[in-house]
Amino acid sequence: MKPNPLFYWMVRNTFRIILRVYNRCSVRWLEDLDPDERVVVACNHASNLDPLVVGAFFPRRLRYFAKEELFRSWFLGTSIRALGAVPVSRADNASAAGALKGFMKLYHEGSDILIFPEGGRSPDGRLQPLEAGVALIAARERAPILPAFIHGSFDAMPTGSRFVRPSRITLTFGWPLRFPTEVYESRGGRDVIMGALTDAMRALESAPS
Repeated sequence: MKPNPLFYWMVRNTFRIILRVYNRCSVRWLEDLDPDERVVVACNHASNLDPLVVGAFFPRRLRYFAKEELFRSWFLGTSIRALGAVPVSRADNASAAGALKGFMKLYHEGSDILIFPEGGRSPDGRLQPLEAGVALIAARERAPILPAFIHGSFDAMPTGSRFVRPSRITLTFGWPLRFPTEVYESRGGRDVIMGALTDAMRALESAPS
């Protein structure tokens, strides 16, 4: 069920203003987003703020899965649902196993999707090894992957924190990763995709924020 467009616009722009004022959030694009191309946004994950940051500044509504605990707060749950979140239980193996199929369904139906390929929040703010689910989605759907990296969200709201600190946040969208058909269809294609994505995200991590 799609949200009311006006409500989505209000939530997105409210968080844009808050993040720009309170966290001095800035956004960089290394390449303009193609308005006719749907993408899989692959972002690092160091804080519960990350979905809000990406959802607020991506120019189109993203769909993504978020752990069901985040929806227990009326304010946060309502906000991230408006920005495209779908609740999923981390303890439910069936739901976890179905997440990739859910992502592919959302993409196939016409949505841009957001995935955090580390599989969970980083304990120290540094990029963790990436899981291969994003490559499976890209290969099955022939989808371009848009690497993204958030600097500063770990300092603003590390694991266990209940309050957001006024630390500076920078969101960078990198160069889209597009692959030829032979890569998508080859036996080692997922390794190629994961290698390219890992290199791209490490480059974004080491770039000046």
